[in-house]
Amino acid sequence: MKKNMGSADRIIRVLIAAVVAVLFFTGIIEGILGIVLLVAAGIFLLTSLISFCPLYAPFGINTCAVKDKN
Repeated sequence: MKKNMGSADRIIRVLIAAVVAVLFFTGIIEGILGIVLLVAAGIFLLTSLISFCPLYAPFGINTCAVKDKN
C-alpha cells in the first residue's frame, strides 16, 4: 500500500476519533448512533496509523506531501 494521507489529515482523524470516544464513554452519545460513531472513530484511527485511506484510492485523492527527487 502506498501512503495517501498527509500528516495534517492523520492528526485531524486522530482528534475526531478521540472526541467521539470521549463523548461515547461519558454517555453523551449512546445507542445505535454511539456505536456507529465509535466504529467510524476506530476506522479513522486505524487508517491514520497506517497512513492509507481505501476511500481515497478510487478517487485519486492524495494528501501526502510529494518529496522532490532533485
